[in-house]
Amino acid sequence: MSRHGRRKDRQGRDDLVGEHPWGDAGQLLLAALFFVIWIGDQLLGYTTFLNDVVPLFVRIPVGGLILILAGYLSTVSMRIVFGEKRETPHVIRKSVFGVTRHPMYLSEVLLYLGLLLVSLSLASAAVMLIAVAFLHYISRHEERQLIGRFGDAYRQYMRDVPMWIPRIRWPRRS
Repeated sequence: MSRHGRRKDRQGRDDLVGEHPWGDAGQLLLAALFFVIWIGDQLLGYTTFLNDVVPLFVRIPVGGLILILAGYLSTVSMRIVFGEKRETPHVIRKSVFGVTRHPMYLSEVLLYLGLLLVSLSLASAAVMLIAVAFLHYISRHEERQLIGRFGDAYRQYMRDVPMWIPRIRWPRRS
């Protein structure tokens, strides 16, 4: 417990709400499983037959752009959450957190998607679907914690900012 009576998270900071108890282990396990299957399928080619349909010159740039976006979201969101301590804890709405509520988890999904598009491994796609379901589950758990900590401020944030897919806002005509 901190001097303010709040429980500290695993980094020893009371300005962070915390994570699902299985979050890190589950993400690590699913990432390892994804990469083992992804690499194995590249070598053995059991479920990569779609590579014959979609040429490499299409898959590489599209997958590469998605991987760049994943890296950007991961870097920016990690810097915002873990790089700066907030004296007064509050709902973070700036930068990528103003576009999607879970940019770190979205970056993980985009990492899987980018690699999947490069290889078109159906076995890897199955693991990716499991990983996405897991990330959604732990996101919901963490949102309940955030509502418990920030109440109506977080509920309003949930109304304003989508959970996963950013909204496209078209300019208004005057």
